[in-house]
Parts: sequence; structure tokens; C-alpha cells
Amino acid sequence: MKKEPILKSVSLFALASFSLLTYAQKDSRPNIIVILADDLGYSDLGCYGGEINTPNLDKLAQEGLRFNSFYNTSRSCPTRASLLTGLYQHQAGIGRMTFDEHKPGYRGTLTSNAVTIAEVMKEAGYHTSMLGKWHVAETPLKTDQRKWLAHQVYYEEFADKKNYPTHRGFDDFYGTIYGVVDYFDPFSLVNGETPVKSVPEDYYITQALSDSAVVYVNRYAESDKPFFMYLSYTAPHWPLHALPEDIAKYENTYKVGWEAIRNQRYERIKELKIFGDRDNFLTPRQFTDTWEDNPTKEWDARAMAVHAAMVDRMDQGIGQLMEALRKNNQLDNTLILFLSDNGCSNEDCQNYSPGENDRPDMTRSGEQIIYPRKKKVLPGPQTSYASIGAKWANVLNTPFRFWKAKSTDGGICTPLIAHWPKGIKKNIGKITEEKGHVMDIMATCIDLANTHYPQTYKGNKIIPLEGKSLVPILKKGKRKGHAYLGFEHFNEKALIDKDGWKIVQPGGQNQPWQLYNLNEDRTEMQDVASLYPERLAKMMNQYDEWTRKALVVPAP
Repeated sequence: MKKEPILKSVSLFALASFSLLTYAQKDSRPNIIVILADDLGYSDLGCYGGEINTPNLDKLAQEGLRFNSFYNTSRSCPTRASLLTGLYQHQAGIGRMTFDEHKPGYRGTLTSNAVTIAEVMKEAGYHTSMLGKWHVAETPLKTDQRKWLAHQVYYEEFADKKNYPTHRGFDDFYGTIYGVVDYFDPFSLVNGETPVKSVPEDYYITQALSDSAVVYVNRYAESDKPFFMYLSYTAPHWPLHALPEDIAKYENTYKVGWEAIRNQRYERIKELKIFGDRDNFLTPRQFTDTWEDNPTKEWDARAMAVHAAMVDRMDQGIGQLMEALRKNNQLDNTLILFLSDNGCSNEDCQNYSPGENDRPDMTRSGEQIIYPRKKKVLPGPQTSYASIGAKWANVLNTPFRFWKAKSTDGGICTPLIAHWPKGIKKNIGKITEEKGHVMDIMATCIDLANTHYPQTYKGNKIIPLEGKSLVPILKKGKRKGHAYLGFEHFNEKALIDKDGWKIVQPGGQNQPWQLYNLNEDRTEMQDVASLYPERLAKMMNQYDEWTRKALVVPAP
């Protein structure tokens, strides 16, 4: 790929920003890079049992620490809100999506009563940068939305600019404001605050984000100040868009079908001891139809090949970033955290209505984008808009049940890799069962920056920090964790207590609460609510307590 046009456009902005930076004393505090994948399956990475080629992330795992019980909020924008602020997503203003429901926990954008990691780190003397998907600002719809999505009309703002990353503590930003984008010609692409009105013909957003991250790292190496970087890939979220050379690597991999890939992943998970010496923890497959009887084998195998290619290209870019850190002698004192925003998606986006919200129906040149409802057009190129669907999502979230937007662990449990050669002192190359949550990343950054979480910021009273630092886990192997972790998204509810028990209420108010002992039943296969009514009642009370504190309002 030709990369120079993207590097040039980003570096000009980056260099302009650099001229404004002030001199700082030599600083030994670590750099911090948070890398967020989008809709990644729990077992997609090689180091978590997958067959996708991810040598760079695998290397980070071998030299660092993997978590097997790290949690998100089950969907993209709520997870990002929680990660960025150290709060539960409702407290941060995004209890559901980026639309204002006129309730404190559901404003559709980050509240002024929360601070971002970037705002705190900038005050602490760090350079701050973000690349990729923002998706935490209320995004308006236009009367000519379909033309706007196709870059045929232009508006200066994709959201109120006061809610852009550059107004929430980030010195540098290159990425998208909206949630879902075309990988070859992304809508809502912004450099700083300026819309990027055109991209090169060979543009691919995953590669552009990686290239831009390298530009930032190289520039920051010229300064004595440490940096905080938030690298928020859109991959591998639908639409299934990938480069032909990456797809070719997986041309035959998935022709063996759902059952075979799922069983292979499970065996590899056991071999890697992701869940220790546990056995018999593979949940029953959620579908009875077989690959042999599947009338769309060719399409489904290709769809998974494209998904794998998207993950592969992201891993290649992370390798570039690691090499840039190494060349600048900064790899050893940089904490890298890699995770996903939620479990793999079950959505069939090819059945959505094109031309609505953030889903285009034509390219910049007016060429029709096909949503292959009958799976007649293969995914991969810009003119096809598709996703892998529920059956592959069940495979990619092996060994768990369900997927994105659910409160079972298939929706809310994410792989997390921590890499910091200078700082990680325990369990190097191993897996920890210590529990954590995306809101803990803010507290971790505060800890490492030797700074504090403010009570007020720019005249606004700030909601107290909910997250807890992960640093004790990295340095000592354990910490005193949360009394409990609460979850709610569109009435999908759960709570995990400090003793490793979990309650789940799927699908709304009228469903009974389920109870699982994750210590013995890690993948939630045995509902023991009827055996432990007192524990269930206690945890239901904890959940009610949490909803009041966290500004949760049940969905109608």
C-alpha cells in the first residue's frame, strides 16, 4: 500500500501541534497506550485460542500479562464512555447510544460532570493523542443524510465540536466521530477538528490509523514528556471490508465450518490454560443446523475470512507501533493495554436499511453499495456491506454463550493484554484471574502518572471515580477489587460480586434472575438460583443499590 499521503496529512497537523508544546523536565513516568478493538471475538487472537495470525499481539501476551475476567459494558459507545471517564457508562452520560433521551444517564454524549483520561493526563504533563473511532458524541442526522454519508454534500460538524476529542483533553486527533464507517472512504473522518474531505485511492482506515500512530510516537520521542495515546481501531466491526492480500491468507481456513473452528478454538484455549486447569467449560452451540447442510457455505466462509483479514491487518499495524517504540527506546517503559469494546457481534447488517444513520447506500462516485440479504454478493470490497452474523459470532466468542449487547460473558468479557517490560513484575507470559473493568483504566493512568482525579473541572462538579487501579495486579499479582460490578444495557442486566458469583436478568423486567458461580461454572451453564435463594436476594439488592448510584433507568 502507498502510505505517504496519509502520513503527510497527519504529520503536518502533528507538527503544528508540537510547536505549541512547552518544555518539560526529563520524566521517568511511563508512556501509556490503550488499544481498543471493535467487536473482536473473545477467542479471535492466537494468544486467546484463535486461528487468526496475530503474532504481534501474541508477543505482547508472551512478554506481558493476559486477563481472563476483564469486563466491558457490552456495546461500543457505552464501553468507550466508561473507559474514557473511569465511571459507569450511565454516569458518563451514555447509558445506551449517542442520542439524547433527556435523562441524566442518557444524554448521548460525554457529560460535563465527568473528565476524560486525556483531560487528567494533560493536566499531569502528558502529551495526549487519539486515533480512530470516537463514538461518544451526539451525532445529528440530516435531511440529506444519504448524500452526506456518500461525501456528496458537506457539513462542517459531524457533532457539536465542543464534544470532539480535541475539546476533551486530546492534543491530537485523527479519526472518525461516528460509530460505523466504510473502511475505504470513511464518513466523519476528522484531522483535529477539520473534516478530511478526500482520501487516496488506496486508503484503508486500519492502516491509516496505524501509520498515524507511528507518526505521533516518533514525534513524541523528541520530547522529554511522556505521552498517553488512545488508539481506537474500527476493526473488525462490520461492514466486512478488507484488503485482498489479507483475505487471501484465509481463503480456505473457514471452509471447514462453524463446528470445526469452534472445537479447534476450545481445544487451543484448554492448551493455553486461559481458564487454568478447568475442563468441560465449552457452552453448547446455540444453533442446531450443521455446516454440511448450509446452503451458503461459500459466502459464510468468505465472510469469516474477511473478518480474520481485518484482525490480521490490525495486528500488523500494532507491530509497526511496537517497532517505532523499540527504535525510540521507549518500548520498555510504555504500558500497552489491548482490549475489545464488547463481544463479537451477532448482527446481520446486510438486512439493515441502507442510507440511514451511519449506513451508506452508495459510494462517493455514486456506485451502489449492495447489502447482500440473500448472500449472493461476496463480502470484502467497498461495494458490499455485510457482517458475519450470529452463527460465526457464537464461534468467535468461544467458549462463552451469546454476544455483543448481552450481559452474559459472551457480551461483556473482553480479552485484555497488558505489556510493560519495566513495570510488570508478576505472572509474565501467564494469565491472571483477577477481575477488572474498563473503568479501571482511568484509575490505572492516574496511578502511573502520579496525579489525582479532580473533584471539579472547568467549573463543573465531577462524579467520584468508580475505577480502581490495575497497577497492583501488574506489579504484585493481586489487588483488592470492586465490591461488585454492575451491568445494564437496554434492560440486559447483570452483577458480579467480589466472591465470583454472578446474577443475570436477560431481556427485561419480566424475566427471572439467574445465578451462576463463576468459580466453578466459568461459562454460565448451570443456573443455581433455586439452590441459593438468600445469595440471589442479596445480589439483587446490590443490583438495585448500583442502579441508584449509577443513574440507571430501566428501558420502557
